[in-house]
Amino acid sequence: GAPILVLIYGVWSVFNDFYIFIYDEVRYHVKVRQPLYPKYRNILNQYCAYYKVLSASDKIEFERKLRRFMYSKKFIPRGIPMVTPEMRVLISASAIQLTFRLPEIYLSNFDKILIYPNEYYSHINKRYHLGEVNPRAGIIVLSWKAFVQGYGDLRDSYNLGIHEMAHAIHFENRIKNEEFEFLNREALFALDKITMRELEHIRAGKDHLLRAYAGTNEYEFFAVSLEYFFEQPQELKQAHPDLYETLKTLLNQDPLKLYKFDLL
Repeated sequence: GAPILVLIYGVWSVFNDFYIFIYDEVRYHVKVRQPLYPKYRNILNQYCAYYKVLSASDKIEFERKLRRFMYSKKFIPRGIPMVTPEMRVLISASAIQLTFRLPEIYLSNFDKILIYPNEYYSHINKRYHLGEVNPRAGIIVLSWKAFVQGYGDLRDSYNLGIHEMAHAIHFENRIKNEEFEFLNREALFALDKITMRELEHIRAGKDHLLRAYAGTNEYEFFAVSLEYFFEQPQELKQAHPDLYETLKTLLNQDPLKLYKFDLL
């Protein structure tokens, strides 16, 4: 009677879960192998400055990596009716911009991206945020309004997408999974020394290229530095050549060479 029904239900549940897992895996791999939808490519061409300056072959590679990142994440609306194609594509592009010249790195620990319309209240640290990264929950959180504002000005050194994805990279490099320790160890060691030196300068109120928020801690210093690395590369290289060279080694790319600067 009842025990048999429980057993049958248990077996059915296992097979059903297995079927759903296989179905999702097949669907994911099919999507990843398909060319990028034309409407998604149009979004990149319209809004993503980084993508637009890539060579034709690099654009194809960028699209491949973007597809894999985008289809491996769950984009969750918070206080908005739905997640739009622009949100999926541009948030994914901000991650691929940082990892583009690295091995196959897709921030696998972070499988959920929460999108709020504006700033939101964080129940974790009891204050309002524009974005945050939670490695334990595997979540990246963004304010879409702040994200768009950062995307709109290519030279203001404010870019929420780059900032939060930089945090995610910092954490991902330390999490023991298939992407563990993908950042160059010697460059990270050099960055630690530079960070300690520059944190002292910023906290002492000395004149500094990086905005004061970079002096919060080593994580914020890294995230803010990468905003300047991509949005004010010339200024960063002139003011802090060792920091610029170290970030160049870490990400295996050089924005100055890529942008050729007349495009900004």
